[in-house]
Amino acid sequence: MSQNTAPSGLTSIREHLARLRLPVVAAPMFLVSGPELVIAAARAGIVGAFPTPNCRTTADLERWMATITEACAGAPGLWAANLVTHSTNPRLADDLALIARYRPPVVITALGSPRAAVEVVHAYGGIVLADVISVELARKAAAAGADGLVCVSAGAGGHTGFQSPFAFVSALRREFDGLICLSGGIADGFGIAGAVAAGADLVYMGTRFLAADESRAVPAYKQMVVDARLEDLVVSAAITGTPASWLLPSLRANGYDPDQLKTAAARDYGGDAMRWKDLWAAGQGVGAVDAQEPVATIVDRLADEFRTASAALAARAAI
Repeated sequence: MSQNTAPSGLTSIREHLARLRLPVVAAPMFLVSGPELVIAAARAGIVGAFPTPNCRTTADLERWMATITEACAGAPGLWAANLVTHSTNPRLADDLALIARYRPPVVITALGSPRAAVEVVHAYGGIVLADVISVELARKAAAAGADGLVCVSAGAGGHTGFQSPFAFVSALRREFDGLICLSGGIADGFGIAGAVAAGADLVYMGTRFLAADESRAVPAYKQMVVDARLEDLVVSAAITGTPASWLLPSLRANGYDPDQLKTAAARDYGGDAMRWKDLWAAGQGVGAVDAQEPVATIVDRLADEFRTASAALAARAAI
């Protein structure tokens, strides 16, 4: 695996990432991440991201991007658009046209090759991160021109991975010198410090922001996340055809018997949005969420924990 020639903007983006208050991406969450969450994250000094399928129409997506672009001007953090590059996405060309117009500093591709986004994003100096769940897919994404990899590991919410986060980042660092964003059950500042120490540039956090005031999750979803613990999760492919991490109380409330779940015959990444509206996902960091609160408050706590963990690491290294 080798990183392709970097766009002119990669160095400046790396410099900006180094100036973030925390190396954290508020991960794009289907039906949950909207302009409010993205803007609050950027203003708090991290990266805020949203999936473009959260907008029902191209016109909606343009309104979101215009709002986010204006609100994030001068913010200490960044914003990112998450683009589904799977062949079943009928809006891919339209979404790419808006990305070229509004120029998100970071574009995250999912469920397909990043190749379609690379030329568009590199043309204006942005960077492309590609979701991957294996070393094999990471190699393909790097060969397609991705500047970085989002390592979706075991413990991630929604469509999840199966590799240990530490083993995954270690394997990739042997071959890849681009950006690595680590995902999988990281929900506090101690986990952020551990990921950075292991070789990650960024940490993906979705579950930690599910119950944020700015999240578009419905109140009952937020409360379920606050009440849930690690043992309240199950990984199953029965809902979308791809393994995802679900909240057990949500499945039971909708008539699913967790002991009887079977793999779906066909994959459905969101065409039936009602599945994701009524059935709620979370990652293994769910136990760290104990209140509904603003993004700024969450980031403050993460920063305090990160400083404590970093100091402990420094002290241990000095022995």
